[in-house]
Amino acid sequence: MDWEIAGTIENIRENVKFINQSEARYLPDHEEWDKVEKIAEVLQVINCATNIISGNEYHTANLYLAEVFRIKLILDEAVNSGPFFIKEMAAKMKVKFDKYWSECNLLMAVATVLDPICKLTGLKMCFQQIYGQEATRNMTLVHQILTEMYQEYVILSNEQEGSTSLSASGESSINSTMQSSNSSQTGWSIMINFVKDEEAVPALKSELETYLDEPKYFQREHDVTSFSALEWWKVNRGKYRILSRMAADVLAIPISTVASESTFSAGGRVIDTFRPSLSPTTVEALICGGDWLRVFYGLRNKSKVEDSSMEITLPI
Repeated sequence: MDWEIAGTIENIRENVKFINQSEARYLPDHEEWDKVEKIAEVLQVINCATNIISGNEYHTANLYLAEVFRIKLILDEAVNSGPFFIKEMAAKMKVKFDKYWSECNLLMAVATVLDPICKLTGLKMCFQQIYGQEATRNMTLVHQILTEMYQEYVILSNEQEGSTSLSASGESSINSTMQSSNSSQTGWSIMINFVKDEEAVPALKSELETYLDEPKYFQREHDVTSFSALEWWKVNRGKYRILSRMAADVLAIPISTVASESTFSAGGRVIDTFRPSLSPTTVEALICGGDWLRVFYGLRNKSKVEDSSMEITLPI
């Protein structure tokens, strides 16, 4: 949580009062404590983003880009208006950040557009901060990729519906043969044929265009715990029959398969030589299977805070 770092620093400062005077010369002075607190303000943002992007309880992919935007914002503020020691530190971090994120991450971008609260407006805000002059070009690229993805899902859906209709063609041919023996056709069959012909006419606007043109979804609370993009698409899958399938596939993609505490742990590397050799199908089965079993048995992963509940104590 955001207050963990600041709370730990405050506890250390309180415990320092009980240290012997002979050891006091080794302690940080007030100026150094102020520096630590200013550094902690930057680290709080990075800590929060790390927990969301690579935490044990994975969030939907629409939350990732906003955290990258927040890190970029805090680094720019530190470089432009922070104290000298903060500027020096943040400048090095910003160089690596800009190098890593110079290329547009299409997964994060598409997932942000598929968030009914953000759509293209939220993407535009993040891109302007992260990419600057390249924001417009990247926005065009994302819209193009989004349209191409949707078209692929339309083709896949039509193929699935086509195979279903072919399997039922045997029964329909028998019925048509029986009806052809009659001299006249029923009113019901005429109406059904008319409805089928009307449905075959393509709509003027696709589901994607309709979704992007409609007003954004707003509610009273906009934090992580009060809104689920996947739940919204589940409720609206009747309206967005094809787009909801695409949204479910995109939003369920984890940005990282390694928990943050495992990534930064000095106790040993979690990614050994065997893990990279796993096929994508095996990795997907392991991740999904673990999540399903935890939900089925009502289990929850222990967070790093719960696992390390020891208090910081200094010798007196």
